[in-house]
Amino acid sequence: MRKSRALGKLAFGAAVLTLLCQSSFGQDVGSTRKTELLVSAKDSFQRPNVILILADDLGFSDLASYGSEINTPSLSALAAAGVSFSNYHTAASCAPSRAMLLTGVDSHRAGVPNIPEMIPPQQRQHSHYQGVLGRNVVTIASLLQDSGYHTYMAGKWHLGMTPDLLPYSRGFERTVSMADSGADNWEQKPYLPIYDKANWFADGERFDLPDDFYSSRFLIDKTIEFIDGNTGDGQPFFAYVPFQAVHMPVQAPQEFIDRYMGVYDQGWEVLRQGRHTRAMDLGVIPQGSTRVTMSTTEDWDALSQAEKRYQAKRMAVYAAMVEAMDHHIGRLLAYLKTTGQYDNTVFIFTSDNGSEASGSVDPDNALTRFALARQGYTNEYDTLGLKGSFNSLPPSFSSASVSPLAFYKFYSGEGGMRVPLVVAGAGIEKQEGFSNALTYVTDIAPTVLDLTGVAEPGGRYGGRVVEPMIGRTLLPLLRGDVARVHPDSEAIGYELAGNAALFRGDYKIVINRGPLGDNQWHLFNIVTDPGEAQDLAGKMPGLLQDMLSEYQSYVADNGVLPVLPNYNDRRQVAINGLQDRFGRQILLALLSVLVLLPFFIAYRLRYRR
Repeated sequence: MRKSRALGKLAFGAAVLTLLCQSSFGQDVGSTRKTELLVSAKDSFQRPNVILILADDLGFSDLASYGSEINTPSLSALAAAGVSFSNYHTAASCAPSRAMLLTGVDSHRAGVPNIPEMIPPQQRQHSHYQGVLGRNVVTIASLLQDSGYHTYMAGKWHLGMTPDLLPYSRGFERTVSMADSGADNWEQKPYLPIYDKANWFADGERFDLPDDFYSSRFLIDKTIEFIDGNTGDGQPFFAYVPFQAVHMPVQAPQEFIDRYMGVYDQGWEVLRQGRHTRAMDLGVIPQGSTRVTMSTTEDWDALSQAEKRYQAKRMAVYAAMVEAMDHHIGRLLAYLKTTGQYDNTVFIFTSDNGSEASGSVDPDNALTRFALARQGYTNEYDTLGLKGSFNSLPPSFSSASVSPLAFYKFYSGEGGMRVPLVVAGAGIEKQEGFSNALTYVTDIAPTVLDLTGVAEPGGRYGGRVVEPMIGRTLLPLLRGDVARVHPDSEAIGYELAGNAALFRGDYKIVINRGPLGDNQWHLFNIVTDPGEAQDLAGKMPGLLQDMLSEYQSYVADNGVLPVLPNYNDRRQVAINGLQDRFGRQILLALLSVLVLLPFFIAYRLRYRR
């Protein structure tokens, strides 16, 4: 009762303000960029600040509170003080997740069914397959700004970089944002050759990074700067902090790397087993739940001592990057406590998708070294993770990062879609253990609005028709009033580049394309079997067919387009990158050379004979 009254008091004050705002300015509050509100200091204080922190490519068991050996004291403290979710799902790729997180609308309807770098030309012909945030959706930043909140963002955006698509034009008052899928963490340079530069913006204008840049430190510095700039004016704030950590290139300061040297010398399978056991002991997953071994997992014992040494350091740098992120989150928490703002702030922490599996196990691969050198990178052991070094997580350690789940980023297995979610702070009291209620990324936006007493946009905003939010507020779960917010009968569909899933109650149907997937639908009880080890399709054919029918309805209702049988996401990135950088004619010329080159070589060999 006490926590319900506390949250109710916060929501009531904000709701009154929202109604006053709507009655004074009309139902379409979003028709102006900023609404001047006369808010008393007392009422403003009753509305909580909200900080939404998003990690990038963080695996399900990468936090200490979820079973990791990685030291994450700041996030562990938030978990200990609030509510942790063990059955929260997001898209298996960054841009679709970010679109749903900020709007509460399915990614296909929001214009971001995939990252733009991976959308093939036959899909790009459709207006809702551009990979940038559509004008038919409203961000929670816009809604909160209209209701009198300061709105800040510091971090990765990846939802469009034209002036009308940057966060400064989508409801954020102060911003520093990186518009690409990723970038270097030590300096302003692209991490892939598909970009000619790292595209950073501040308040809508091109921005040059400082010389002492390290991404996690810099993003928290800017967040503190933004908050501090308006402290004392009586208005609450919403801050969105989407880290680059732990997206490749995986990089970290040496002092953090040193803490994990030797920790991973026993290899990925020992790590995967250890995290699985700890997750069961902590109650993250049920006792006795099993896991599968991914086909991409290498035999650790078959590696040479030099190879083991190198691979162990790759994981050490990854762990160091996670801890460095947690360290800088701790700086933000300390600042809020020092300035007296901590007790009136709600914190939401999660990840955009599961861990990414990338990079050859062989560090001496000539093609890899050549490609890195072209980008100004090395992958030498001694400097791994430092400035000028390129590091990523191989599939074997990625499987350990998501332990005990199957698959990883881009795939619809639990390892790609199930990630940590922690909510703590003002009015939210600690709940023992973990909530295993099915929750989804589209639930975050309505939860933020419910916490702040701001109304959902309905069908219109700013004089235009917009998509309604489809997520459900998690506030009843956070209060402890209910066991779940999605009824057993509700179906939640999902698709990304042909990999797809549908959730209903405790069950999930899933299909993953080849070569890693088998292109077949499977049925799992993901509450009792989060590792997706026991396919129930043969035992429950009726349920499978019912859910397949619901998935087809999801496809029709959301305009989901098929991919061609030969679609390959990584190849599409290369093709799109060449076309975007060099133009269609040069791309056709390059492809022609590749096609004709074998015939030319054969002709020359015949001529020489």
